[in-house]
Formats: sequence, structure tokens, C-alpha cells
Amino acid sequence: MLATTAAVCLLPRIAHAHLVNTGLGPFYDGVSHFALTPEDVLPAVALALLAGQRGSLAARRALLVLPLGWLLGGVVGLAFPTIGESPALTTASFLATGGLVAAEARLGPGWVTALAASLGLLHGYLNGSSLSPAPGALGLVGVVATLFVTVALAAALVVAIRAPWARIAVRVAGSWIAAVGLLMLGWSLRAG
Repeated sequence: MLATTAAVCLLPRIAHAHLVNTGLGPFYDGVSHFALTPEDVLPAVALALLAGQRGSLAARRALLVLPLGWLLGGVVGLAFPTIGESPALTTASFLATGGLVAAEARLGPGWVTALAASLGLLHGYLNGSSLSPAPGALGLVGVVATLFVTVALAAALVVAIRAPWARIAVRVAGSWIAAVGLLMLGWSLRAG
């Protein structure tokens, strides 16, 4: 009995090291991939908070440009997947965006748009590379749809804030995102 149990445990059918397989199809695999990957969620939330701090024009531009950049980068990543990942670069991206939120940086809408485009292209490419074999393009659509909803809700929440204490809470959230980025950056550099 013990030998049979050990043999069954040592012969797995399929192993999923990175992607979450929900069993609901590739679209929902993409949704869960985004929702369960801090390297994707944190910079998206930080950028949404930053865009919301800068007003409705910056928030609308970020809402349009970030998902489009993510989709474009993802399509390129699906077509030309990489072998390795770049944990230092991805964690540095949310360290920087979280720091900008914490500092309540006075960036114009153009700078926020440029940051959204570069962040979307980088993370989209890395997502497309990781989604390349499966769930593929439909998984990428799930990621981008979830990203759009996340950015829309977070940016709209911050744009609507008027109370000074609530604006400070947004800055604190940015500092926490930056702190997580700093910890993960140190971890990735130590492990590498």
C-alpha cells in the first residue's frame, strides 16, 4: 500500500508551476493569473492610484493606455516568448510607481500616460511570454479585462476622494506597495 501511494505521488500527470488552472477555461485562467500575481496587480494598482491622484484626465488616459499597452505587449510576448523572467525589473516597476504615489508626485497627464504605456508594454510582454503555451490569447484577454476593471475602480475611487485624511491613506497605500517592491527586489537580487 505504501509503495503504491508513493508511486502515484511521484508520477504526476500535469504540473503547473506558474499559471493557475481554474478548470473554467482559458479566459478565467487569465483572470486568475492576473489576480493571483502580485508582480502584475501591485504595479497596476499603484499606477491607478497615481493616475487618480493626478485627476480625471490622467485617470482616463491611464485607463485607456495601460490595458492597450498590456495587450500589445502580450501579443508580442505570445508571438516571441522569452525563456527567462525578469523579477528585478518587474519588482522595480512597482517600487517606482508605489514611490511616486507615496510622494504624491506632481506628474502631468502626459507623464502618467507615458508611464502607463511603458508599464503596460513591459508587464504585457512578460504575461504574454508566460501565457504562450496555454492558455494563450484568450488567457491574455482575461488578464487585460481584469486589469481594465482593476484600474477603473482604483482610479475612480482616488479621483473621487476629497477628504485630506483619505488622500493620506492613498499615499500610505503607495508606500506599502513601494515597500513590498523593495523587499521583493532585494529577494530577487539575493536569489539571483
